[in-house]
Amino acid sequence: MRSSKLDIQNRKGLKLRAFLELPANQKPNYYAVFAHCFTCTSSLSAVKNISRALTNHGFGVVRFDFTGLGRSEGEFAKSHFSANVDDLIAVSDYMGKNYEAPSLLVGHSLGGAAVLSAAARLDNIKAVATIGAPATVSHVTHLFSHGIDEVKEKGEVEVNIGGRPFKINKDFVEDFDKTDLPAIVKTLRKPLLILHAPTDAVVGIKNAEQLYHHAHHPKSFVTLDDADHLLSNPVDSQYVGNVIGTWVQRYFEPKENKMLETKGEQLVGHLNLLEDNFTTSIQTKNHTMIADEPSAIGGDDFGPSPYEYLNAGLVACTAMTLKMYAQRKQWDLQEVFVYVTHSRKHSDDLGLEIEKPTYLDYISKKLKLIGNLNEAQKQRLKEIASKCPVHKTIASKVVFDTAIIKD
Repeated sequence: MRSSKLDIQNRKGLKLRAFLELPANQKPNYYAVFAHCFTCTSSLSAVKNISRALTNHGFGVVRFDFTGLGRSEGEFAKSHFSANVDDLIAVSDYMGKNYEAPSLLVGHSLGGAAVLSAAARLDNIKAVATIGAPATVSHVTHLFSHGIDEVKEKGEVEVNIGGRPFKINKDFVEDFDKTDLPAIVKTLRKPLLILHAPTDAVVGIKNAEQLYHHAHHPKSFVTLDDADHLLSNPVDSQYVGNVIGTWVQRYFEPKENKMLETKGEQLVGHLNLLEDNFTTSIQTKNHTMIADEPSAIGGDDFGPSPYEYLNAGLVACTAMTLKMYAQRKQWDLQEVFVYVTHSRKHSDDLGLEIEKPTYLDYISKKLKLIGNLNEAQKQRLKEIASKCPVHKTIASKVVFDTAIIKD
């Protein structure tokens, strides 16, 4: 999985910095947009974890910085709630024109309120998920209540929110009272998933209760147990991403997984040179894999390299062969670790005396055997490790028959 940077222009002409996360095969079934929490950015670890978990469920995910935050242009004082909603709509429009319109909106904290408001205005959105969202937009004003009275007097002041200084003005403060979130939720009529921690000290659990009460079915609630508001524990954010990815499948039309036809062979590989760099799709009768080259040699590193797959076949065959042998002998082999590295080494460095010294393929195989085994048994398993079918195939002379298939 890789992310690419996007610069999206909002309706005021300001550039919003965004990141597009794609599944490993770079071919998402659907797209989602993630809205971060109040004064946060799209680089928050929880945002990244949730976005990347969603890519494992086939989604392409856009995470972006609201106006005046992170690397997006603009002033924070002008990034009031209505502007946040407009930013979401701008991102949705951009995706519709350049990729595919998003079908899912995910919002964290005040971002949750923003996605609810945006979803009511976007026909392309089919489902919404909120995380620790407030039931009223004005709920967040307590974070800067110490500066509200001063704003009325001076027009603009600097306040401390979460340990960071921000400038706010009268319009910024008053905008939070303009949105009737309960009314929006009541008329949303789209599948809604509400995730909230009962111990959330920033946005209390009562907010989730109110949102759920106003929403119509289909609606779902999932507790986040002892997670904090920012989901600072990676386990919590990864859980959230996986829950959303699983939940939303019920409301999206399943897309057929286009399988490559093996045409009677054991395996087929396909590389589309017009769309891909080195990323190659590999298909057996029942399983799909992705191969690629590392970025160091010009690839995108979306999957293991060809030699890593060669090593993988050797590793798997070695481990399985040792299991079968130990079971037949009724030895107490409990776990097997097989470490393999392929490289090129000169025959002189290997101490080999051959007629024409040259570089040779060199494979290092190391074993870690767990169990109640004596030294003789371990040595015998080491010998058996070299007798697995894949090992013998690699070590022997192989005859190839390459042919061109005619259309």
